[in-house]
Amino acid sequence: MADNCRVLLINNDEVVSRYLKENLTVNAGYAVSRESSSTAGLELFRHDTFDIVIIKFGLPDMDGLALLRNLRLIDPDCVAIVLMEKANPQLLKEIYKIGGYDFISQPINLEKLYFLIKKGLDLRSLMVTHRKMVSGLHEYNVSLQKQNTLLARRIEESTKNLTRLYEDLRQTYMRTIKVLAQAIDARDHYTHSHSENVAKYAVAIAEEMRLPAHEIELIRDACELHDLGKIGVEDNILGKRSSLTVQEWEQIKRHPQMAVRILEPLTFLNGVIDLVKQHHEHFDGSGYPEGRKSEDILMGARIIHVADAYEAMRSARSYRPVPLSKEEATLEIKKNTGTQFDPKVVEAFLKVVDKL
Repeated sequence: MADNCRVLLINNDEVVSRYLKENLTVNAGYAVSRESSSTAGLELFRHDTFDIVIIKFGLPDMDGLALLRNLRLIDPDCVAIVLMEKANPQLLKEIYKIGGYDFISQPINLEKLYFLIKKGLDLRSLMVTHRKMVSGLHEYNVSLQKQNTLLARRIEESTKNLTRLYEDLRQTYMRTIKVLAQAIDARDHYTHSHSENVAKYAVAIAEEMRLPAHEIELIRDACELHDLGKIGVEDNILGKRSSLTVQEWEQIKRHPQMAVRILEPLTFLNGVIDLVKQHHEHFDGSGYPEGRKSEDILMGARIIHVADAYEAMRSARSYRPVPLSKEEATLEIKKNTGTQFDPKVVEAFLKVVDKL
């Protein structure tokens, strides 16, 4: 990967630019191009291909957020690392919201930068692969539709076979995504089978609430994919035993939006994507990523939130080696009814918890 990796550095500080370019080229083997202004950097990015973009935030010729937006308009899979003098939680929230990948503050820690680039390359490879697969599937479907228009009257049975083929392809793609999600759970032995257990609990709650069968299936699929975005979270943060810093917590809170970025090209998953995006919203509006509240949160997401919280409390974690008992976890759910959790969902949960 390093031999083929191309990095664009947009920075007007000659000393820092020379230092970064020398280390990234000599020590890491990356091909580094450098521009000293946002305008020149965008122009080069528009006419060339880069895997990683490192930008100094606050260049004089363009607002940093505007630069990030323009990079994402040119390449939706752009992985941008921001150089900042000092971490600013509010500004970082805006940067992550518009698709910035991560940041590094001064003095620059080269080991951290190498790590961010490596993880960014993995993420970009995944997103590009997904987009190509979806594009290929879309082109294939268009071709099938044209053929069906011309031959529908004579090849009804063939059309049925093609429909089955499409469903097989869809199911194959779903299996691939779910295997990826299971692999992410398995990164930490504490979270092995987490998504599978959350799905079991959420389905039990949904059935108790007598939701329609198709909604229950959406909830099941969303549970299996809800932590997919943690592919973009550093391993040392996921396994940290002590309290998270503000910056580390901000990275954790990005995982629903990261999952959306990975899944959004798959239009047949639209209902699932909305549930994945909202599964950390709180009933009182204090959750993330959008601060939705009450009925503005999809019912399926409210159900997943309870199931996810209960499963996490009933499992060992790096920060809590001894799991809570069923009684202790249930009491925590009750205590947070009306604030973190929907009372109607908690009512259904309490009816099925002894069967879980």
